[in-house]
Amino acid sequence: MFEDMDDSKETDGSLLGDPGQTPPGRKDNVKWQKPRLTRKALMKCCLVKWILSSAAPQGSDSSDSEFELSTIRHQPEGLDQLQASTKFTKKELQSLYRGFKNECPSGLVDEETFKLIYSQFFPQGDATMYAHFLFNAFDVDRNGAIRFEDFVIGLSILLRGTVHEKLNWAFNLYDINKDGYITKEEMLAIMKSIYDMMGRYTYPILREDAAFEHVEKFFQKMDKNKDGVVTIEEFLETCQKDENIMSSMQLFENVI
Repeated sequence: MFEDMDDSKETDGSLLGDPGQTPPGRKDNVKWQKPRLTRKALMKCCLVKWILSSAAPQGSDSSDSEFELSTIRHQPEGLDQLQASTKFTKKELQSLYRGFKNECPSGLVDEETFKLIYSQFFPQGDATMYAHFLFNAFDVDRNGAIRFEDFVIGLSILLRGTVHEKLNWAFNLYDINKDGYITKEEMLAIMKSIYDMMGRYTYPILREDAAFEHVEKFFQKMDKNKDGVVTIEEFLETCQKDENIMSSMQLFENVI
């Protein structure tokens, strides 16, 4: 089902482009437009690093590029369906699946795997709680396991989604109990988990009360009607109008 595709030229945003190729930069006298994420930028994503490091080498037997449905318990959707649901190319999906299959032969990722991934990438801190919260955001079925489809759809939003799509995903992360509201306690738990994961050796050094102050500032702006909770409408409106909040939200994007 994941048959070999043609060898058409990859775009700058490819996960699989030539590692030695320099991404096109800003040219003189040409109006600059925000580019798609480059391969270098994408490879800053912990989950992408984890998957692609386990992918089979390019040029292996064509059978390695197919979904081996007979050997796994969970059978993923077809390539065409996944390409329609994400912003990844066919070749990118093939490579992501090879790595996913090698790491998770059952076709499912559990929470302990997420914790292991983030403990490896952030050894200077404690990534346990952040990995827990992130896993729950990916686990859309709430069954304690993440399917390949859910994994790549989530990655697609985080890496190549619109601002609106990313903010919706972030709201889902902060809404820990999934009741449609973000409380100050929920936001503090997420922010504290990020700071705990980053460790005490960050620069500039973070104060002990940094997470609390961060949340207090957020809530003062977001909780429009002062009812103690933030709705999705309040969250979207405030984030999209406030450049400082949008900049702060990049902290979350940088640790996916």
